[in-house]
Amino acid sequence: MSDFIEEGSKYLIGNYARYPISFVRGEGVYLYDSKGKKYLDMLAGIAVNTLGYSDPELTKAVCEQAGKIIHTSNLFYIEPQIKLAKLLVENSCLDKAFFCNSGAEANETAIKLVRKYFYDKGQPEKYEIVTFTGGFHGRTIGSLTATAQPKYHEGFKPLLQGIKYAEFNNPESLRKCINENTAAIMFEFIQGEGGINPIDNKFLDEIKKIAEDKDLLIVVDEVQTGIGRTGKLFAYQHYDICPDIVTLAKGLGGGIPIGAVLAKDFIAEVFKPGTHGSTFGGNFLATTAGIVVMEKVLSDNFLNEVKEKGEFLENELKKIGLNPRGKGLMIGCPLPENIKASDVAKKSLEKGLIIGTAGGNTLRFVPPLIIDFSEIKEGIDILKSII
Repeated sequence: MSDFIEEGSKYLIGNYARYPISFVRGEGVYLYDSKGKKYLDMLAGIAVNTLGYSDPELTKAVCEQAGKIIHTSNLFYIEPQIKLAKLLVENSCLDKAFFCNSGAEANETAIKLVRKYFYDKGQPEKYEIVTFTGGFHGRTIGSLTATAQPKYHEGFKPLLQGIKYAEFNNPESLRKCINENTAAIMFEFIQGEGGINPIDNKFLDEIKKIAEDKDLLIVVDEVQTGIGRTGKLFAYQHYDICPDIVTLAKGLGGGIPIGAVLAKDFIAEVFKPGTHGSTFGGNFLATTAGIVVMEKVLSDNFLNEVKEKGEFLENELKKIGLNPRGKGLMIGCPLPENIKASDVAKKSLEKGLIIGTAGGNTLRFVPPLIIDFSEIKEGIDILKSII
């Protein structure tokens, strides 16, 4: 272990089980460590590096913006923030955007927005939000509470009041959670950390029906599924639904920290000056990066190629005996109990392939969206040699 890594162990809080590797540069879908070893990255910083590494347009835009203004407060209008908001709104079914710094912050914002909406309607008793087992919404106290996975709660109780848990893809379990205090249903179309679990179409129909009958808001966490990851700009576009609130982060900035919340007008209007904010949210640097990412993802054939590459990845995984699930370039492969996903990920790393794991002993593939077919094949060949 190098002196550099030893210093990391000495000075950093140990809340990550870090591999003894330090990367020094990246190009396309490849990373290079301090010893010069090359790695094919099929994790993309956990679904973050949409355009891979050293994208020339993103690099140029960020560098030029850094030479002008990196940050002012939101007491002033920020031109790239407005431009990015326009791109998000005009390519979605929602009306207004709010910017923050992460997915957890975006989900905290959504929780506050739901509560404020019903409070302003004169229904303060409607404050409960139903989320689902296997979901993951962040690690702040509100988003942690919304994450219906007990392993993440250990040591952090008491949690936020007003969050109820139903079993994912189980309509009867959902119905049992609904009462006069229910305000919203919050979910992911494809659960990421829970094991790449897609929503069932009939279950989604039940969510829509209950929300309409009971006057509930539908909040969709697209932190991991958004910005082209599933082959559409937003995962909700695969389904017959327009959510009331959508949260975004990860891939939106191409590696620059940014989060966003999109909301319909009648909900967004309850946030008046002083009700919510974010010091760094939507600053010049972050939104400049977001504009480049959005324009590339929305360019001709980009999303179609994500869909095609996702189908190719699924087929290649099937050829080596795995059972992939997901959409686009968000694919999970559950493994049998006698093979640990963490062991496969570690052995892959030794052979120059970066892949992830998720709940339920699942391998996770969320590569940069710019990966090509030959690079996918290269990754599968490495994986095959291990499996």
